[in-house]
Amino acid sequence: MTPEELVAAIRAALTAAVEAGEMTVEVPAEIRVERPKQKGHGDWTSNISMQLAKPAGMKPRDVAAVVAARLGATAGIADIEIAGPGFLNITLDAASAGELARSIVEAGAAYGRNEAMAGHTVNLEFISANPTGPLHIGHTRWAALGDSIRRLLAASGAAVTSEYYINDAGAQMDNFAASVLARAKGEPTPEGGYPGAYVDDLAETALRARPDLLELPQDEALAVARQLGYEAQLADIRSTLDDFGVHFDVWFSEKTLHDGGAVQAAIARLREQGHVDDRDGAVWLRTTDFGDDKDRVLVRADGVPTYFAADAAYYLSKKDRGFPEKIYLLGADHHGYVSRLKAIAACAGDDPDTNIEIRIGQLVNLNGAKLSKRAGNIIELRDLISWIGSDAVRYSLARYPADSPLSLDGEELRKQTNDNPVFYVQYAHARTSNVARLAAEDGIDRADAFEPGLLSDPTEATLLATLGDFPRVVAHAAELREPHRVARYLETLAGHFHKWYDTCRVRPRSDEELTDTHRTRLWLNDATRQVLANGLDLLGVSAPERM
Repeated sequence: MTPEELVAAIRAALTAAVEAGEMTVEVPAEIRVERPKQKGHGDWTSNISMQLAKPAGMKPRDVAAVVAARLGATAGIADIEIAGPGFLNITLDAASAGELARSIVEAGAAYGRNEAMAGHTVNLEFISANPTGPLHIGHTRWAALGDSIRRLLAASGAAVTSEYYINDAGAQMDNFAASVLARAKGEPTPEGGYPGAYVDDLAETALRARPDLLELPQDEALAVARQLGYEAQLADIRSTLDDFGVHFDVWFSEKTLHDGGAVQAAIARLREQGHVDDRDGAVWLRTTDFGDDKDRVLVRADGVPTYFAADAAYYLSKKDRGFPEKIYLLGADHHGYVSRLKAIAACAGDDPDTNIEIRIGQLVNLNGAKLSKRAGNIIELRDLISWIGSDAVRYSLARYPADSPLSLDGEELRKQTNDNPVFYVQYAHARTSNVARLAAEDGIDRADAFEPGLLSDPTEATLLATLGDFPRVVAHAAELREPHRVARYLETLAGHFHKWYDTCRVRPRSDEELTDTHRTRLWLNDATRQVLANGLDLLGVSAPERM
C-alpha cells in the first residue's frame, strides 16, 4: 500500500462515516499521512481527526474512533492505534507494505513526482550575475539551490520557467568596455574598470574577431569592445553553468528593455495606475504607498532612467508573458530589494503576497579555496568545480537552508568517507547497483518472484516506510522552496539501506538455497536504488553505479 492508497482509504472511510450519519462534516480535499517521528507508532500517522473535530462538533479522539472503525476493515492494514489527542497511528501488514517496492520499480523515474503545485505557473529568476566577469563563489549558492528548486517545482506539477536576467545595460557595461579596450591597447585598467587576467583574454578574443579594433575611432572601438567582450564573457558564464548542471529556459537581456522602449512604456503604465509623480525634475514611483521605506526615482532629472525603472519594466514583462507567480532568488546584498520589488508588484496591480516571492541567500565561505589566478581577488566557480567536483559542491550547498550563513571545508568535501554526506548517499546508490549486478551474475531475477509478505524484517519495514515518504518530502520541499529537505531525506534513506544491507542478503550465502525471499529482496534493493537516483537528480547530483 502506497501513501496515496492509504490516503484514498482514509477518504473512503470518512465518506462512508458521513453517509452513515456517524458524523456531519465535509470530507476535506487534502488528507495527509506522514511517517511517525518515533518508532513503535506504526508505519504512518494522520492528524485528520484533529483537523475535522471542530467542524464536526466532536472531540478529536471521538472522530478518530469513527474513522478507525471504518479504516480497520481495509485490506492491508494490520492495526490502528489512537494516540495522544487523536492521532491515527497506522500499521500495515508486511505484504501491503512490501507492495510499495514493486510500485516504485514500476514507476521508475516518475516515482516521487506529485501534483502539489499543479496549476501554478512560475517564473523563477536566479543568479543573474553581471556579464562583466566570471561566476564566483558568491553565485554558487543560488546556482545550486535555484536549479534544485526549479526541479522540485516541476516534479510537483508546476509549470516553471527558469530565467537568467542579464544585467547588460548601464555604467557597469561602459566600464567593462573601457577595460577590454584598454587591455587590447596594452594600457592599464581605467579608473572604475575591471582588473583580472580574464580581461586580457577578452581583449585577445576581441582582437581576433576584429583585427582592426585599434584603428577604429574611440567611440566605435568602445562599442565593438563592449559587444565582443560581452559575448565572450556571457559564453564563459553559460559554459560554467553547463559544467555545474544548471540550464536556463530564458536568458533575458536588460538592454532589450531600454532599446525596445519597454522602460518608458512601463513608466507610462504605472502612471496610468496612479502611482507616478513628477518632482524636482525627476519621475518618481510612490512605493511608500505599499510599505517601502521611501519613494523611488524612475527617471533622474537629467532624463536618464534608473536601474529601478528597468526593474519595474522587467517585472511587467514577466507579468505580460503570462507568469502570475514570480520568484526572485537574490544574493545576500539585496535585502533592500524586497520591499521595493513588492511595491512594484503592488503598483502594477498585483498582490505582493501571492504574485511575487523574494528569497535572500546568505553568504558562503569555503575553507581552503584559492583565489583565482585568472580573475584576481575572487574564487571562481569554475575552479571550485575543478577542485572539488560539481556533485560535491551542489550537494553540500543543497543540504543547508539558504537563509543561514554557510561555511564549508573544501578538503572534507573531497574525502571519500562516510563522514562526507555526498559520498555517503552516492555510495549507497553505488552499493544498490553492485547488489543488482552481482545478483544478475548469480542468476537472481526479480521477475521470477515477488512475495511482499516475505519483507518482514524490521529493517525492511523501516526501509519501506522511508521509501514511501519520498513523494511527501518532494512536495513539501517544493512548497517551501527548501531542497535541503531532500538532501537530509536521502541521508536518512542511505542509512536505513546500509543497515538493511548488513542484515538481509539478496545473494544467498554459499550454504543457502536461492529462495523467493532473495528474489523479493532484489525488488526492495532496486526500489531503493530508484529513489536514491530520483532524489539525487532533484539536487542536480549524479547517481554513480560504481565508486
